[in-house]
Amino acid sequence: MREFREVVDLSVHSGVFARALAGSPAQARLGPMREAGAQTFAPDEALPLTPQGADLIVSLLSLHWMNDLPGAMAQIRRALRPDGLFLGTLIGGASLKELRWALTEAEIEARGGAQPRVSPFADGFDGGALLQRAGFALPVSDVDRITVTYTDMFALIADLRAMGETAAFADTGRPLTRGIAARAAELYAQRYGDADGRIPATFEIINLAGWAPHASQQTPLPRGSAKVRLADALGVAERTGEEPD
Repeated sequence: MREFREVVDLSVHSGVFARALAGSPAQARLGPMREAGAQTFAPDEALPLTPQGADLIVSLLSLHWMNDLPGAMAQIRRALRPDGLFLGTLIGGASLKELRWALTEAEIEARGGAQPRVSPFADGFDGGALLQRAGFALPVSDVDRITVTYTDMFALIADLRAMGETAAFADTGRPLTRGIAARAAELYAQRYGDADGRIPATFEIINLAGWAPHASQQTPLPRGSAKVRLADALGVAERTGEEPD
């Protein structure tokens, strides 16, 4: 089975990956792990990675904080040895859509306009394109959507603060007033509240996996080299395009 001798954890939340591996048979296949998450967000966004210095790089719920996400992915790709593996998760664009709507509507009511109050996130459908653009082979991307309920909007915000996931814009602009915040909580409950009075919050998690290219990896067959027709494989009759519907 494949072994990964040099492992780098780029997760900002220290120890999450190590704890997930504890007791797993996969742990025996990994070498020493270097945690570099605390250094991830340098002002110039240069990741603490050595070119071709790792066999496995993991980043859990951290890369959505990068201003230049494609650039960060390219850095990770260059840091992998040939046939090295990248595994990552990041928060996707559908996350906190309810909170985003409520804050926007309340601020428009009060001020006639609104500014962003929730961090922007990558679109859930962009994962595969990010991997391909960075030069990864055998890219895989999928999305998980999780709904968590809270007693009210302020309980949700308290949870986000405890997670370190509140927005961090360079220009904070005008702060929200207590009145606007209260109105946002009211709108949130009116539109999304359930029969028990609780409100939902959506979290979208983008899961990524990609390999540094290597000659031993599978490659697509050349165009036109197929030996079985698609219609035969699907068990349907082939249509020429000239037949009437």
